[in-house]
Amino acid sequence: MDYLATQEPAVLTYRKSNMVLAVHSNASYLNEENAQSRAGGHHFLSENEPLPPNNGAIHNVAEIIKGVMSSAAEAELGAMYINARKAIEERIILQEIGHEQPATPIQVDNSTAEGIINKRVQPKRTKAMDMQFHWLRDRINQKQFRCYWRPGSTNYADYWTKHHPAAHHRNMRSIFLTPLSQLLEFRKAQITTARVY
Repeated sequence: MDYLATQEPAVLTYRKSNMVLAVHSNASYLNEENAQSRAGGHHFLSENEPLPPNNGAIHNVAEIIKGVMSSAAEAELGAMYINARKAIEERIILQEIGHEQPATPIQVDNSTAEGIINKRVQPKRTKAMDMQFHWLRDRINQKQFRCYWRPGSTNYADYWTKHHPAAHHRNMRSIFLTPLSQLLEFRKAQITTARVY
C-alpha cells in the first residue's frame, strides 16, 4: 500500500490532432520462458507527418508471440504483424466516424525487418515468416501502411516488450502519462476560471 500511496495518479492526456493513426512496433527476442519472444506496440492518433509526434495511447500491445522465432528480425516481423492487424480495426473505426486515413506509419527499430517489408532485403529462409511478411507487404502495397526505421531509443513500443527496473518505469512515466505537476496546474486553472464566472 505504501508503494501505491507514493505513485502519481495515472492520467492520460490527449492533444488535439488530425486523428491520423500511428503505430510504434517492437519485439524482444527470446526473453520469455520456453524460448518465446514478446511483441509490443504503442498506437496513437497524431498528425499526418513523416515522423508523427507522440500523443496519448489509444491502444498498447504487450503480448507473447505464439511460436518460437528463429531470429530477431522474425520476432520484429511477428510484432509488426500483430500491431498491423490491430491497426486495421482502428483504421476502419476512424474511417467510419469520418476521419479518412492515409497510409498508417509503423515505426520499427530493426533495419532488417524494415528492409524485408519494404523489399530492400530478400531473406533466404522465409518459411516461418512467409504469411506474416507477405500479408504486411500486401497491405503496404495497398497503401494501408508505411513502415519506417528509427533508432530504438525513439520507439515507444520498446517499453512494453522488456522487463525494466523500477527506475526505468519512473523515467518513462512522463512520456505515457501526464505528470502530476501538469495535472495540478490544469486543476488550478480550472478553479481560477470557475471563480471568474
